[in-house]
Amino acid sequence: MPNDQVQPPRDQVQPPRDQAQPPNDHAEPGDRDRQPRDASGPLGALRTGRLGRRLPQLYAGLALYGVSMALMIRGDLGLDPWDVFHQGLAVRMPLSFGTIVILVSLVVLLAWIPLRQWPGLGTVSNALLVGVAVDLTLAVLPAPDPLAARIAFMLGGVVLNAVATAAYIGARLGPGPRDGLMTGLVGRTGGSVRVVRTSIEVVVLAIGWLLGGTVGVGTVVYALGIGPLVHALLPRLTVPTRPGPRLPEPSRIASGP
Repeated sequence: MPNDQVQPPRDQVQPPRDQAQPPNDHAEPGDRDRQPRDASGPLGALRTGRLGRRLPQLYAGLALYGVSMALMIRGDLGLDPWDVFHQGLAVRMPLSFGTIVILVSLVVLLAWIPLRQWPGLGTVSNALLVGVAVDLTLAVLPAPDPLAARIAFMLGGVVLNAVATAAYIGARLGPGPRDGLMTGLVGRTGGSVRVVRTSIEVVVLAIGWLLGGTVGVGTVVYALGIGPLVHALLPRLTVPTRPGPRLPEPSRIASGP
């Protein structure tokens, strides 16, 4: 029996291949799992594996970061911008240097809220543990008298700080509070990492110096040396993770002034 129903032309039956297809709300769970997911949530970075290396590296990096800060304090030749600010507050308040570091970290984390930044495990650990590490180191590390020893403390602090920074950023478990503030402002303002980071550090350096923090040759050495050192070390200490949630690029976090 002949089929009298008019058939549409073939080019109307098949949509063009380059036409965007609507999302498939009935996709299988396995298909959805293969789609990129945002790792900005508190537990996102934990889903990408290799925690057996990443967790020890994170906590070793944070401990070394506190030690590096203590070395520069005992060297007494100038601190990095944020530590000038911390020291200035410690001069004015009856609190230890490490306690000030923790309190400032928590205040900075509050600034993440309007920036819609999510702290990771590394972020919270950074906020709480670096201050403890610096206080413990200061309790057992005497201040040297000879200038040569003070210079060695200062240079050792800068190099160790670079190693520690590359280690905790390379663990990819969340940026520190201050780095997250910088990346959040970059995302919101559209400015460059270099300009935003430099602007923040100039402000905290000026306030810290006015409060009584130590600015000196160590401040300059840190400003000139930390960026190149971290960039040299970061590729060696960044832990590859399996495909899954999108993680912040460590090089973006570590871009120095």
